[in-house]
Amino acid sequence: MYAVTGATGQLGRLVIETLLETIPADRIVAVARNPAKARDLADRGIIIREGDYSRPDTLVPALEGVEKLLLISSTEVSGRLPRHRAVIDAAGQAGVSLIAYTSMLNADTSPARLAVEHRQTEEIIGASGIPAVILRNAWYTENHLLALPAALEHGAIVGSAGGGRFSSAARKDYAAAAAVALASDGHAGHTYELAADQAFTLSELAAEVSRLSGKTVVYNDLSEADYESVLTGAGLPADLAALLADADAAASRGALFDDGGALRRLIGRPTITMHSLVATALRS
Repeated sequence: MYAVTGATGQLGRLVIETLLETIPADRIVAVARNPAKARDLADRGIIIREGDYSRPDTLVPALEGVEKLLLISSTEVSGRLPRHRAVIDAAGQAGVSLIAYTSMLNADTSPARLAVEHRQTEEIIGASGIPAVILRNAWYTENHLLALPAALEHGAIVGSAGGGRFSSAARKDYAAAAAVALASDGHAGHTYELAADQAFTLSELAAEVSRLSGKTVVYNDLSEADYESVLTGAGLPADLAALLADADAAASRGALFDDGGALRRLIGRPTITMHSLVATALRS
């Protein structure tokens, strides 16, 4: 059987949708902190099991009979290492034969503080002895677009990335890669740096938003501290704002750029373009 943790999240649902193209529903286990949110998946024949990263007692039963596991990294931006360790320990106890883990681009060398717990999780997986495939995802293009309404209202996208290039890809592409890593053989022992075919700067993103919306939108490059203040002013928790501003600053030094083409090769098609995602966001 194939299990996906965080199955009711945005990425988890897309992975399950992709798995259903080749895997029978009764061979897929959706592991969710709140199984009630997975009722629609149960209606399609998918096995639903409660599994909460912060409640280790739920995890071994959730993984019973599972051969291949996708561990989607916790949405907590700090303190997630114990949660990941609990899932990995449970996978060992349950006899899981492969773990796929959604890590961060260049996690082993990235200066971004967000990379630290990903790097540590990779090390725990390696020490577990369970065969694994590491899926190092670049930024999600959709995350850049969360501030699109504000950008259109104020005529600016803000950040602290300078001219750094983001190899951001669509969530759907990362989900397709995860499904391939689970549903096909030959991926154990591999680490994939997953990034879009075409990278962009935030200035280029702003220009595309302008072109497609017909409204003037520019990129305002701020210091890391000033960008952090903007994020906290927008209501983000202080620790998250600090991590995101730090990530932007790291991007200015190339931390979120990759042109190796691994994502395209893994999913067997070109990645979805930034242009397409901006156009979709503007229509929604």
